[in-house]
Amino acid sequence: MELQKSGVIKALYLKAQADKAKAEMALHLLENQAVGIGDHTSADFFEDAEKALESLVDANDKIHLIEEKYDHYID
Repeated sequence: MELQKSGVIKALYLKAQADKAKAEMALHLLENQAVGIGDHTSADFFEDAEKALESLVDANDKIHLIEEKYDHYID
């Protein structure tokens, strides 16, 4: 089933790119500026890093799928 050419796929693609940038920023901050995190325990710190990594993987998966299957919608 072919989707109608609309802004939906492009919007999903742009959101995935924004989610990727947000996850990369979070990992960078956790890696390089952990002093500013405050009262986090090591468990909280690791949990935040794991969530950021999961977000990055999810965003990358979405980007790759859209580029593979719907590249004609994101030009």
